[in-house]
Amino acid sequence: TYILDTRITVEDGGTLNIEAGTIIKGAGGQGANSTALLVARGGTLNANGTATAPIIFTSVLDEITPSQVAGGDFTSPNLSPTQAGLWGGVIILGRAPISVTNEDELAGIANTESQIEGIPVTDTNGRYGGNDAADNSGTIRYISIRHGGTNIGAGNEINGLTLGGVGSGTTIEWVEVVANNDDGIEWFGGTVDVTGALIWNSGD
Repeated sequence: TYILDTRITVEDGGTLNIEAGTIIKGAGGQGANSTALLVARGGTLNANGTATAPIIFTSVLDEITPSQVAGGDFTSPNLSPTQAGLWGGVIILGRAPISVTNEDELAGIANTESQIEGIPVTDTNGRYGGNDAADNSGTIRYISIRHGGTNIGAGNEINGLTLGGVGSGTTIEWVEVVANNDDGIEWFGGTVDVTGALIWNSGD
């Protein structure tokens, strides 16, 4: 079990490997202090769970244990599947094309990138978009993201899984999002395909 007590970023050139059966628990937090796992452009996340040993992202309030998961029990012993907003979420950003309208574009200046919602503009790791349709942010298989979507501003929450300009070289298969305040999965442009998505009790 690993604890996220802040926003953790996989920066450009970095790789984070998460083993099957791992549990990641996010602490509470609001606004710029929301906990999240952010994979910046050029960063790589290899989260390779399996059907019998999924990777679970949840809240620190969740009493689920690795021994439970190893025994085939993937349920929380104390949180209901309707409790949301207890931590942030997972954000993956890439260099694939996006459609963006901003002041530069309106002034006739072409723009291919933007800042993802939920990440302060002062953090340049929050930029997404580009011209590489085949961009590769890693491999994600058999993950469950639970009880997220903390509030980052008036009427604005973090999605369970945010995909900003993620390219087709990225593999995303068998993703479950349970009880998220905002969208289960939200795509901001990009070219990635997602196979096998289950969204349950999302607020948006």
